Amino acid sequence: MLRRPALCVAGVDVGSTLTKVVVRNGDVLASATDRTRVDYAGAAARLLAEALQGAGRAPADLAYVVATGYGRRRLPFADREITEITCHARGVRELFPAARTIIDIGGQDAKGIRLGPGGRVVDFAMNDKCAAGTGRFLEVMAASLGLTLDELGARSLGAGAPASISSVCTVFAEQELAQRLAEGVRLEDVLAGLHAALASRIHRMVHGLRVEGPVILTGGCARNPGLVRALEARLETSVLTPPDPLLTGALGAALLAGEALERGETPAPGQRLDALPAASADAASRAGGEEERRRRVFAVRSRPAPYRAEG
Repeated sequence: MLRRPALCVAGVDVGSTLTKVVVRNGDVLASATDRTRVDYAGAAARLLAEALQGAGRAPADLAYVVATGYGRRRLPFADREITEITCHARGVRELFPAARTIIDIGGQDAKGIRLGPGGRVVDFAMNDKCAAGTGRFLEVMAASLGLTLDELGARSLGAGAPASISSVCTVFAEQELAQRLAEGVRLEDVLAGLHAALASRIHRMVHGLRVEGPVILTGGCARNPGLVRALEARLETSVLTPPDPLLTGALGAALLAGEALERGETPAPGQRLDALPAASADAASRAGGEEERRRRVFAVRSRPAPYRAEG
């Protein structure tokens, strides 16, 4: 807990696809997500201001900010930058204290993290050179079939026997997908084959980490029940997902911000207060529109009970 109840801390995770914010004061007060913009600093500052507003707090109540993710070095209002590996490990440890393996699959990269006693990071592996093995692969496959990402995962659960898809290169996999459908293979079997191919790619990435279950899956792809099932089959262990897998890194950053403040680390409030705008005045007018669907500010519990995704 923070020494002064009025103060709060924040974690800001600027990913390649989405920016996520968590505001805490012992408990999680509010969180927010939005598409990552070219103007990293301005967009993240506006999102943080909206999260503060959702928490009923003002920028003056913000005592410490930790930035993480792809764009963490671009946020002038952050008091400290911490790698996404460390922040994901801290967030997962809060939700799953006994966790030993994390797989995070984002829009344009993927990473595997092995944890030791106390949630300490002992090893990790990353794929950030190619869309294969990332959420982008599934986005392209869904678009080529005229399906949403939700439909892609849900319909794969109806497969009888997953079709053989040998490549997770987006170009070659698209060709294989069309070929299997032309051969009369059921769509559900083709979709299950796509998820199995992605799971095999992830398995190769984490193979050297000595995976120990249950595996905690984070990132947007953790919402895909077809991928959860495919990973469980390929890794031969249970795969668990946080209640909101997108927020794991931001949650970890916020937890580390609180711990830094407790250690007596000095923030830089002047720079932060100058950088943070008031919450967007036209947010309410966009309700129901495409932009508002991408942005959400909502209250969540501090330590929600973990659940196992179906499949």
